[in-house]
Amino acid sequence: MAEKKVKTLRLILGDQLNYKHSWYKNTDKNCLYFIAEMEQETNYVPHHIQKVVAFFQSMRNFSDWLRDNDHKVVYYKLDGKNNAQDLTKNLNHIIESHDIKKFEYQLPDEYRLDEQLQKFCNSLTIDYETCTTEHFYTERNELAEFYEGKKEMTMEYFYRHMRKKHDIMMVNDKDPEGGKWNFDKSNRKKWKGSPTIPHEKGFRKDVSDIVSLLKKRNIKTIGTIDDKNFNWPTSRKDCLTVLSYFCSNLLQHFGDYQDAMHTDEYYLFHSRLSFAMNSKMLSPKEVVDKVISYWQDHKKDIDISQVEGFVRQILGWREYMRGIYWKEMPGYRRSNKLDNQNKLPDFYWTGDTKMNCLSHAIKQSLNQAYAHHIQRLMITGNFALLMQCHPDEVDEWYLGIYIDAIEWVEITNTRGMSQFADGGIVATKPYVSSGNYINKMSNYCKDCHYSVSNKTEENACPFNSLYWNFLDDKKDHFKNNQRMNMMMNLLDKKSAEELSALKKRAADIIKNPSNF
Repeated sequence: MAEKKVKTLRLILGDQLNYKHSWYKNTDKNCLYFIAEMEQETNYVPHHIQKVVAFFQSMRNFSDWLRDNDHKVVYYKLDGKNNAQDLTKNLNHIIESHDIKKFEYQLPDEYRLDEQLQKFCNSLTIDYETCTTEHFYTERNELAEFYEGKKEMTMEYFYRHMRKKHDIMMVNDKDPEGGKWNFDKSNRKKWKGSPTIPHEKGFRKDVSDIVSLLKKRNIKTIGTIDDKNFNWPTSRKDCLTVLSYFCSNLLQHFGDYQDAMHTDEYYLFHSRLSFAMNSKMLSPKEVVDKVISYWQDHKKDIDISQVEGFVRQILGWREYMRGIYWKEMPGYRRSNKLDNQNKLPDFYWTGDTKMNCLSHAIKQSLNQAYAHHIQRLMITGNFALLMQCHPDEVDEWYLGIYIDAIEWVEITNTRGMSQFADGGIVATKPYVSSGNYINKMSNYCKDCHYSVSNKTEENACPFNSLYWNFLDDKKDHFKNNQRMNMMMNLLDKKSAEELSALKKRAADIIKNPSNF
């Protein structure tokens, strides 16, 4: 007598939309896939409405694709009659109602979900099995193993290791193409209106049904949405279109202006691929391979510095941050080495401030669910750190407001890179600046209410006094940090009178941020 096949349940989370996963190579009538829209996921922080819509639309498209390829799927919409709004309750119901004999899931990239599913599996009386998402270049613990026994972690050395290991932009097994590993110094130009920036590759999707569903369920969201013209990629076809558009229209100038900011431009030469990758509709490898292949065919027009800057963000920073996350969690989410305790200013939720850089970056974030890495690091992040805001508040804001924000990549960039709350695990020094850096890399200061050249006057740029106040308040934290020596020496040279005036101005800003 033939052995009866086991009926298997396979869970797919909202950020596991990997169309190329080996699960889907063959159809199996004894395998059931489960995807669910849940309030557990919409409500753990207030998310941008565009973020929730993008995930739900992408999940629905993925479910349709599975069905079109003859896979069996149970899909719970947010208002589904059997939807308990909780992952484990939903799984228990599916297992019971479909007589499931084995449970399988891809390892989550968020610690909270990893913990929840481990606990759930420990309660099961049926077999279970895990596998990877087959998305990243690295395994969870690869970075920890790479740095084992080393005194300090530096992304650059990990990046070089990754270039060698995966033979990316290498002449041989030791030497990088172009004679340098890193062209970062070529990536710091200010955009002054030229070269012309092509319009982003957008879409005109009608997502009003999902927006109505969120209202019906009273889901608390932040930001705005044009529900008749939603312009983010939500299918693999969309994502590949955005990738091709980046290569043919934006890559040529990406590296030069990747740190630039401008009031007239949201995206400049950035790819808008972060959501496509973080939802796993595109893999980092196919993105890197496509970009390098395009560059190799167009070397006359595209300098190596444009490409290396892009590859470094994905192969270097993205993989590095994920490795840090799994190495340092769960304690990382409680880190506050600088002991910052202040509240995040209310204008982070409105953009209503006289500081032009913050007003623009925040309103852009609220309207587009997007800001590029320098806006996040040196405008909103810089100000939050200078204001000495509690990293929990900063974390929650960043995790909610950006379409690409998932904890593994958000918390390491926010709590580590931006807020220095980890005491130097991710960054070797805090990324803080006065108004000078903002003026150097943008046109924000040009029409601002405040003067970037003034320090303590009524119309002085608030970043200026906050910067010196921060260095003075936290000087004990930085006394042994060699990368801070120059700035701490400049602080020491300030007269008691000048420093007092700076600190008085900073104290007023910290106490009454809504006045600025």
